[in-house]
Amino acid sequence: MSMPLLARMKWPKGAALCGLIATAMLSAPPSASAQNLPLIRDTEIENILSDYAKPLFRAAGLGSGRIKMRIVQNDAFNAFVLDGKNVFVHTGTLMQANSPNEVIGVIAHETGHITGGHMAALRSRIAKDQTRALLAQILGIGLIVAGGVAGGDNGNSLGGAGQGVLFGGNEVIMRSLLAERRQQESAADQAGLGFLNATKQSGRGMLATFERFAQQEYISDAQKDAFARSHPLSTDRLARLRKLVETSPYFGVKDSPELQLRHDLMRAKLSGYLEKPSVVFNRYPATDQTLPARYARALARFFQGGQGALEAALADVDGLLASRPDYPYFWEVKGDLLMRAGRTREAIPFLRQALKLDPGASLIRVQLAGALQEDQSEAAVNESVVLLRKSLIDDENSRAFRLLANSYYKQGKRPEADAMIAQAYFLEGDLKQAQLFAKRAQTKLRSGTPEWLKNDDIINYKPQT
Repeated sequence: MSMPLLARMKWPKGAALCGLIATAMLSAPPSASAQNLPLIRDTEIENILSDYAKPLFRAAGLGSGRIKMRIVQNDAFNAFVLDGKNVFVHTGTLMQANSPNEVIGVIAHETGHITGGHMAALRSRIAKDQTRALLAQILGIGLIVAGGVAGGDNGNSLGGAGQGVLFGGNEVIMRSLLAERRQQESAADQAGLGFLNATKQSGRGMLATFERFAQQEYISDAQKDAFARSHPLSTDRLARLRKLVETSPYFGVKDSPELQLRHDLMRAKLSGYLEKPSVVFNRYPATDQTLPARYARALARFFQGGQGALEAALADVDGLLASRPDYPYFWEVKGDLLMRAGRTREAIPFLRQALKLDPGASLIRVQLAGALQEDQSEAAVNESVVLLRKSLIDDENSRAFRLLANSYYKQGKRPEADAMIAQAYFLEGDLKQAQLFAKRAQTKLRSGTPEWLKNDDIINYKPQT
C-alpha cells in the first residue's frame, strides 16, 4: 500500500499508489465538481470493495463495471452517492465496520439510492423549484455529503449549515423536501435488502449500522457521524428494517473466514498508513500475532521513524511474506516502503512480484513504472512506457499521465509528452493549463491519431454551467 506522493489531485484521476495515495477531488469535469474530497487509491482496498459491490450491482441490473467504488479519507462513518457512476465510502466506515457484511449492507443501501434515481430526482426538484436557490444552498451536493440535513423522528430539524432555515414561507417547502428524503431512505433500505437477498447475503450488517446510528438521534447534531445526519432514521423505519432483515431466509448467513481475513487486513492497512504509530501499537499490541496485527505494526514501525525503522519494518514485512508469499500486497508494501526510504531501485523486484501475483493491478503497474524511471537506461524508460500505456487503458489517472509524459520527454517525444500533461491537467480539473498544453501538442501531433483526437476534445471542451 502506498501513499507515495500524497499528491493533491482531482477526482477521478488516479494516483499510482502501491498502497495509499491520497488525491483530492476538486473541480473535475465529472458531476462531482462541487466537491473537495480527499480520495485514496489503493489496489488492495479497491479490490475488496469491488468484490463486496459487484454482486449487488449485478443484482440491481447495474452491470459489474459501470460503477466505481471510491474511498474518501475521512474518519467519520459515512457513505454516499453523487451520481449513478460512483459510490463513495469513508475510511472511517471501513475502520469501524467489524465485518464485511456491515460494509456490504451500506453498499447495498447506496445501490438502492442509485436504482431509485434519488440524486437525479433531487437535482430535478432543485432545478425547477421557485426556491431553488434556497434548496441548492441547503441540499446541494456538498451539504448532503457533509451531512447538512438531519432528521429525527419527524425530520424537521436541520443540522450544520441548515440550522435556522425553517422559518416563514419556506417551512412548508423544507418539510415537504425532508419528507421526500425520508421516503427515499426507506425505499433504499428495501431495495438494498432485496439485492442482499438476491445474492444470498444477510442484512444483519445493514441493520447493525442503522441500529448504531439510531442511538445518535438523541445526541447533539455536531456529535453525530455524517451517515447518521445524512440518512434520517425514524423509529418506524428502523422497525420495518429489522422485520425485513430478521425474516430473510439468509439472516444467518455469515462472511467466509477468507473474506473476513481480507477485511481485517484492509482495516490494518488503513490503520498503519493513516493513524499515528502510537495509536496503531495500542490498537494492535505485540501480544496480537494475527496476520492483520502484524501488518499494521510493520507499517507503524516504519512511520515511527528513527534509526533502524526501515530495517525493522522490512523484517516485519518479510515475516508476512513468509506466512503468505502468494499475497501480492505484502510484496507491494515492501516495494512502497523502500521507495519512501529513497531506495527506489531496490523496490523494483518486489513491485514486479506484486504485479505478477495481481496482473490486473493498474496502480501497481504505475508504481513499478515510477520506480523504473529512476533507472536512466533506455530499456527501463521503454519498459515504463509500456507499463503506463497499458495501465491507462483500464484506469485513467493523472499520475500515470505525468509519468508517461516524463518517459516521453526522455525519449525526445516532446509533442506526445505535452499531450500527456494536457490529459493530466484535464483530469485534475485545471482546464486552462490542459488547453495550453493541448494546443502546444496539437501543432506537432499527426492529425487523426488517438493523441490528437484527445487533445482536440480538450481544446474544444466547454464547461457545463
